[in-house]
Amino acid sequence: MWLMNARSLIDDLAEMLVVPSFTRMGFSLRRRLFAWPGAESYSMTGRTVVLTGPTSGLGRAAAGAFARMGADLVLLGRDAGRLERTLAELLAETPGLNATTVVADMASLASVRAAAAEVLERVPRIDVIVDNAGAMVPAREITTEGFERTFAIMVLGPFVLVSRLLPRLMQSPDPRILAVTSGGMYTQSLPLDDLAYERDEYTGALAYARAKRAQVALVREWARRLRGMGASARGARIVANAMHPGWANTPGLEASLPGFAKIVGGQLRSAAEGVDTMLWLAAAPEARATTGHLFLDRRVRPFDRVPSTRLSAADRRSLWDAVLALTGEAPVEFSGGAR
Repeated sequence: MWLMNARSLIDDLAEMLVVPSFTRMGFSLRRRLFAWPGAESYSMTGRTVVLTGPTSGLGRAAAGAFARMGADLVLLGRDAGRLERTLAELLAETPGLNATTVVADMASLASVRAAAAEVLERVPRIDVIVDNAGAMVPAREITTEGFERTFAIMVLGPFVLVSRLLPRLMQSPDPRILAVTSGGMYTQSLPLDDLAYERDEYTGALAYARAKRAQVALVREWARRLRGMGASARGARIVANAMHPGWANTPGLEASLPGFAKIVGGQLRSAAEGVDTMLWLAAAPEARATTGHLFLDRRVRPFDRVPSTRLSAADRRSLWDAVLALTGEAPVEFSGGAR
């Protein structure tokens, strides 16, 4: 017991100091402290993963790992050509892989709805939905549907996708929802009365961080509303969690925050290290024990570091209602936990 307590204290200290937590130093430290089995040692055979943003960075690393773990894949991306190239690479790496590609622009609710309908038509089973797609938009843009683009990509689109795929997910004996967030969300509050940046000055990094905070708040609401549901025919509840990968070396980071990438340099995590917790949350039996939490390196982390950024339970319910109104989605019927 004392040894486990000592390990937890070391882990907590690294987390408090941020830099040794979010860099590859933190990943290496915790892997040794807790003697993790490799994430790819967990089998996903017979299970189907729906993954957004699979063509580069963390999404591409996750797609390859899920394939090696035996999962069937449904790959959603906005560029048909990149999707087909990714599929060809995956098939070459993992012969016999069962994978489906579906074009979906997460900034367009019409595109997401069409993609969800295609998935439901072509894919008989869904066990895991991974909300991974993201983009840092440098200047404020309004989509043809009237939404601020960053918020649409990372909040509205994923909400519609999960809502539409939920009935199929509920049929799984082991249903899971995962959202890939960012440590940057710790730095920002979320003004519920200005979700589209109609008043505040827009910057890409700020909008990205706020959207990630909204994403995590909605994961907490999904978990709360799904808690207590006998979700599937076998009575399995849907677990919904968020994870952040630490500071990982990806093309997206290099393109959007080149100065930060240069400063952190060799201490950036590899993409494989960044997706480790995602794979664990999707596959490990022990990961089903927790829902409605944020993880880094396979351990629950706080949602907030600065009190002024905290969203109350009432705030999260208000955000949920606002997203329902913006998307026009029909409210999901919950049998429990939605009070």
